[in-house]
Amino acid sequence: MIDDLVPAHAEIELDLLLEAIWRQYHYDFRGYSRSSLHKRMERACQRFGCEGFSQLQHRLLREPTVFAELMGFLTIQVSEMFRDPGYFRALREKVVPHLRTWPSLKVWIAGCANGEEFYSLAILFREEGLEDRTIFYCTDISPAALAKAEAGIFDLGRIPQFTENHRHSGGHSSLSDYYMAAYGGAVFDKSLRARAVFAEHSLATDQVFAEAHLVSSRNVLIYFDRDLQDRALGLFGDTLVRGGFLGLGARETLRFSRHTDAFADFDAGERLYRRTNAGLRTMADA
Repeated sequence: MIDDLVPAHAEIELDLLLEAIWRQYHYDFRGYSRSSLHKRMERACQRFGCEGFSQLQHRLLREPTVFAELMGFLTIQVSEMFRDPGYFRALREKVVPHLRTWPSLKVWIAGCANGEEFYSLAILFREEGLEDRTIFYCTDISPAALAKAEAGIFDLGRIPQFTENHRHSGGHSSLSDYYMAAYGGAVFDKSLRARAVFAEHSLATDQVFAEAHLVSSRNVLIYFDRDLQDRALGLFGDTLVRGGFLGLGARETLRFSRHTDAFADFDAGERLYRRTNAGLRTMADA
């Protein structure tokens, strides 16, 4: 719900700004959480010296470089490797034994941001002996984020937290085995990306593109309104094979979604769900 303190004219201006972005650049943010968008666009106005959303709209329609930078405000790229270690421990101890039963695996990281989630999963799958049979689909709406994810370079100052998270997630090795210090940062082993595909994909407008055994999309739905959350969860359900797994963020839930019956709790505490047969569509029907 929009904060009652937001002036009516500001809400109208935001509507027009989002519509302009959709028509001019074909990125659809109209279903994103309005309270979050208001805050982010206010920060963008400060950055570009605009007095309001209307002035910001005027600039982005005439200056493509403005929109390229504005994407950094519209998309949230805050994450860390092995974030919420309990989630990765649950994957390792509870989900991996089921994944081992499939001869080949596909994993979709929806909203991969700068790559922290992907490298976490790639390392986990290597440690559990599943890497060679797995293809990782890493998607995000932001081309800049995807470029960073594919480069696999992170600030050295973040490594201690990554290392601690990896240890608490049940890691079988030292995180230092997977990176080297270079170029002023930690450069992760390019072999981790050998079985990864990085591609633009919008949960607001795009469709199912592959079948998957695990979908990990954490801390993405919290930025969507209810309708867009339902759309995304529908995509995840249509993507997953029977018995496939869905991982969400700690503040996200399937409760109240119209797709609730398509999933069963697997580890509710860690927001892990398993695809049921309810309402299952074939890829041809998607």
